[in-house]
Amino acid sequence: MTPDQYCQKKAVQSGSSFYYSFLYLPPEKRRAITALYAFCREVDDVVDECTEASVARMKLAWWRQEIASVFSAGHGNEPSHPVTKALVTVVKTINLPVGQLNEIIDGMEMDLDYNRYADFSILKLYCHHVAGVVGQLSAGIFGYHDSKTLEYAHNLGLAFQLTNIIRDVGEDARRDRIYLPQDELARFSVSTEDILHSRESDNFRRLIEFQIERAETYYTQAFAELPAEDRKNQRPGFIMAAIYRTLLEEIKDDGCQVLRQRVSLTPIRKLWIGWKTWIRG
Repeated sequence: MTPDQYCQKKAVQSGSSFYYSFLYLPPEKRRAITALYAFCREVDDVVDECTEASVARMKLAWWRQEIASVFSAGHGNEPSHPVTKALVTVVKTINLPVGQLNEIIDGMEMDLDYNRYADFSILKLYCHHVAGVVGQLSAGIFGYHDSKTLEYAHNLGLAFQLTNIIRDVGEDARRDRIYLPQDELARFSVSTEDILHSRESDNFRRLIEFQIERAETYYTQAFAELPAEDRKNQRPGFIMAAIYRTLLEEIKDDGCQVLRQRVSLTPIRKLWIGWKTWIRG
């Protein structure tokens, strides 16, 4: 299996909506974004799959070494993982700053330090690392002319991560993780125990509606910032946004019942949304 094939398999197996936004890209860009996505999946899996924080930190440190080797390949320090081997090819033609790749790992390390977030300012920092930076790297792969596009990409990444958090409240709680800010739980009279024990209530519904409104604000802000000259190149972000905003609509229409179930869209529906969005441009 080649490095590119490994990354492709990783993307397909994840079942993520991101995969559907890659399908309409030309081959070189599709390989690049798939390698970046596979890297994000690998370092995220470290935190999800390691039960010992010390082991997870060691593995993330190893990934930092692998990233360093991507940028020194050909000078006696070659990467060993299929994902980083694929990234070597990517960085030869596309600027992926090493600092931003390491920022993604910084975000994964925050998951080892926090399983509760006191307020939105701390959560926003986490979202910046694990999603805002990814958005900016993705924008670089898709191509842009105006640097304001990076602001669009960052806010779009935040919107995606906030959507993930809303969708996964129950699933995260079962791993003793609550990403909803603690001060906002208090504002809506929802306790940590309510979340951990899947207690649905009108207060909880209002809390999630508030989170949905915030995510929608970031979607709106992102697209308001996107320069017209870069809209064509950034169409994969439109596809992802269309899929995720549809997901938010489904969650809201279902009464924000995200504690006992994980709302998702079928692959066929994602393909339909992706094709329709790409055609519209």
